Amino acid sequence: MPLVSVIIPSFNRAYLLERAINSVLGQTFTDFELIVVDDGSTDSTRELLSQFRDRLLPLFQEHCGVSAARNAGVKRSSGELLAFLDSDDEWLPDKLLRQIRMYDAKDALFVCHTDEIWIRDDKKVQQKKAHQKQGGRFFERALQRCLISPSSVMISRTLLDRVGWFDESLPAAEDYDLWLRVTAHYEVAFVPERLVIKHGGHSDQLSETTPAIDRFRIQAILKILRDPELRKDYHLAAVRELIRKCRIVASGCKKKGKNQEAETYLELARTYCNLYPEAPGDQPGR
Repeated sequence: MPLVSVIIPSFNRAYLLERAINSVLGQTFTDFELIVVDDGSTDSTRELLSQFRDRLLPLFQEHCGVSAARNAGVKRSSGELLAFLDSDDEWLPDKLLRQIRMYDAKDALFVCHTDEIWIRDDKKVQQKKAHQKQGGRFFERALQRCLISPSSVMISRTLLDRVGWFDESLPAAEDYDLWLRVTAHYEVAFVPERLVIKHGGHSDQLSETTPAIDRFRIQAILKILRDPELRKDYHLAAVRELIRKCRIVASGCKKKGKNQEAETYLELARTYCNLYPEAPGDQPGR
């Protein structure tokens, strides 16, 4: 059995997928299996995968979304540890090795991520301070934005089983949802080296095709608020962020003339302001 199962979900990304696959096969740490899940592609993905023959395990399914594709890979995996790579990203050669060096086999509840290089339209993007990665406990920061990239994470199968797999009901922000469930209860190890190259700017990215992604982050926050074991200070922090995101989405809806939808989010914000008067903010109805 391999120590690490690497899972690449892909949908109509044959023009990018080979780069991702080669970045895995070129790792200096070699005790891994590579699973590529073709999520119902209609391009040349199947032909591309056939070229790699015994070097990876291809899985094929009807188009069900990235969460279902990742979960299908998890179900088929046999490693103690799981590492995910989006089909438009790539790893530097020592990515797995650096994370394995932080892994203690006695720690069944292991999760680790690395720093990243961001490329957009073939140009390097400087990360802002708000996006800087870290290790340890950072649930409050994870509420504000997605600080762990799926392409950078390594997580033990035991921990993923405990917190739950990717939520297939979320068409976007499924990674944000998972990291809330992880950071609410566990420390995260961090490799401060930039070992992942994230490529952005192409038109088929979820961030480009899914408007108002904060709608799905709101769903994720409502879910974590139902966790009976969530710390009280974390619970209040989640309420604050829920109110803030509801107002952001409501403002966007108003600009598009979707006043009824805007009122729905404002009413949700008012409800939580009334339930938690200690939550900061301006007037609940704003």
